Amino acid sequence: MKILCLDCLKEVVEEISNTEIAYENPSCEEYSFEIVIRKTGSTEMGNLLKEKKEVETEELKKSLVEKDNRIRGLEQTINHIYNSHAWKALPIYYKVRDKIFPVGSKRRRVAKFLWNSLNNLNTQNVRKSLFYIRRYGFSVFLRKATEKIKKGKRVTIGDVDYENAYDAWIKKNEPIEKELDVQRKTKFSYDPTISIIVPTLNTPEQFLRDMIGSVLNQTYSKWELCIADGGSKNNQIKQTLEEYTRQDKRIKVKFLDKNKGIAANSNEALALASGDFVALLDHDDMLPPFALYEVVKTINENRDTDFLYSDEDKISEDSKKRYDAHFKPDWAPDTMNSCNYICHLSVIKKNIVDEIGGFRDGFEGSQDYDLFLRASTTAKCIAHIPKILYHWRSHSTSAADPRVVKIYAMASGKKALSQHLSNNYFKTEVADAFAFYTYRVSYKIKSCPTVSIIIPTKDNILFVKRCLSSILERTNYPNYKILVVDNSSEEIETFKYYEEMKRNAKVSLIAYDRPFNFSAINNYAVSQVISDYILFLNNDTEVINRDWLTSMLEYAQRKEVGAVGAKLYYPDGTIQHAGVILGMGRVAGHCHRFFSKDSFGYFARLKIIQNMSAVTAACMMMRKEIFEEVGGFDESFSHAFNDIDLCMKIRQKGYLIVWTPYAELCHHESKSRGYEDTPEKQQRFGKEIEFFQKKWGDMLAKGDPYYNPNLTLDKEDFSIRI
Repeated sequence: MKILCLDCLKEVVEEISNTEIAYENPSCEEYSFEIVIRKTGSTEMGNLLKEKKEVETEELKKSLVEKDNRIRGLEQTINHIYNSHAWKALPIYYKVRDKIFPVGSKRRRVAKFLWNSLNNLNTQNVRKSLFYIRRYGFSVFLRKATEKIKKGKRVTIGDVDYENAYDAWIKKNEPIEKELDVQRKTKFSYDPTISIIVPTLNTPEQFLRDMIGSVLNQTYSKWELCIADGGSKNNQIKQTLEEYTRQDKRIKVKFLDKNKGIAANSNEALALASGDFVALLDHDDMLPPFALYEVVKTINENRDTDFLYSDEDKISEDSKKRYDAHFKPDWAPDTMNSCNYICHLSVIKKNIVDEIGGFRDGFEGSQDYDLFLRASTTAKCIAHIPKILYHWRSHSTSAADPRVVKIYAMASGKKALSQHLSNNYFKTEVADAFAFYTYRVSYKIKSCPTVSIIIPTKDNILFVKRCLSSILERTNYPNYKILVVDNSSEEIETFKYYEEMKRNAKVSLIAYDRPFNFSAINNYAVSQVISDYILFLNNDTEVINRDWLTSMLEYAQRKEVGAVGAKLYYPDGTIQHAGVILGMGRVAGHCHRFFSKDSFGYFARLKIIQNMSAVTAACMMMRKEIFEEVGGFDESFSHAFNDIDLCMKIRQKGYLIVWTPYAELCHHESKSRGYEDTPEKQQRFGKEIEFFQKKWGDMLAKGDPYYNPNLTLDKEDFSIRI
């Protein structure tokens, strides 16, 4: 076993023949990876080359399909532009503009200056600037602007207030010293003792002092710090720990004869605990002074709370810079099965930790993940505190540093997850997912049930052909039926295609000859099918990956899941749908919209199976019994928000909504019905917004549980709300 970068690997390849080389993420500038090298026979080498060639061929075919889709999308966009009223009016505009503002004239230069200035005055920049001026005064704002001008930098309203958005968020949201003093004087009706568990081993002295100092500085004082040192070789560590035990009786230290491993060392620290709750803290990390106060405050708000976690950020090695804030969703079991998203700060009732046996050996690197998974099955109430209560130290050996990839920790996480799911009603398989420290849980499908794919359509036969052809040619799940629901088509070509389609046993056709109402059409279609599973699919979609239906069905079959959504792309390869966030656009919006299809998204959320509040009915699967239980689509929503309303009703019944990135389709959005581009359509759209807000106002006011309140609702990019 050797550690090589790719440049070094080239030299090795030149010297070794018949060699198999396995590596990950070839970024030689920042990463070094374990390279596995072993001799292979010529036959085996031939097989490997053959397999490699087949894989490359498949990737090339997929790439060609994607490029064709992009070309078609661009052609359609160009045609749309050429046929638009705006394009036809453009020559007239140019004539009028050049007559009023002649080229090269002073009048034209002034107009251009005013136009560029107005472009800089967007709402977000103005809001940020006003906040900065209000907090620090106009003179400070003006000074910073002047400094930028002197450095030759362009100054626009709103870009001189903070170094970055997170600094702004910290200044706006975290308590100042006066507020911390109030916290120190606060008396809670229930004041539990928090036992902070810390295993140490060869900790740099400054990191150790920073960690202990952050605990001593807590505004909530009823805590104990339980440290187990795993035989550190540096005698200074022992002296430092003994110094703090003499300083504060709440600090308990146990010195072990040898390093027993992270799990066993943590259990030794746990044995010192006598508190009501256990908090986990790494030996090189830090807590903000208000961390335990917020924990106890949350417990007092709901005494059933027995498992809590918070948001977190990273802190530089010298403790001067905070960055990479992770604003997390509320408790989401399927998201947790994809990665340890709750991580830090985690606090669990001690009797639960004792009941499940504490930390387990054999899960080194993911011992916390293993503990959380087991505790989640016992806890009555898991609470999320949407505040930064943990600073994760980033240094050369920490997992907080993105250049550090601990393969053993990923293996331990996969093992912990496999055991956690072993008692599941369905057989499961856990595999590594697209991103480091993330996993894909697959559920074995029972009895191969029939899935009815419902596709409403009216004319636009090219889209229908492409949709049906992609299903028939690229679906590896065998037991499905396609039900095309024709809504008053008129074109001859449409009916010719229907005659061809009837010859395929997997496809059937029914008519719905009433005015368009998406909800009514689908409700009628469901009443005509007898299968246990239904999948709503737009006629302007196109299947990409062969196991798309399997990937959705494996989750739809679980009794606690109410609906499953897919990952949809625009023809240009950007994200169209990756789950729905409540509150965006006054109602709901698609998160990560327009991100690249290869993007990982906010903390890998574009690459993992997760729980969401809603998914689009452009591709949505569920059990028929769930659809009937919630009363189907609300026909008051004839055009918009019918799918969001359906998901809200499903969640109201206690079911989960799941989104999977492993079902991929291209969505030529609104090609059949068109856009909300007329006064009549806009008026109808506005009425449906009002109706949704009236029906679900309480839920909208509470916010989306799967989207952190510290993130903006103005954009779909998970940027920080300031």
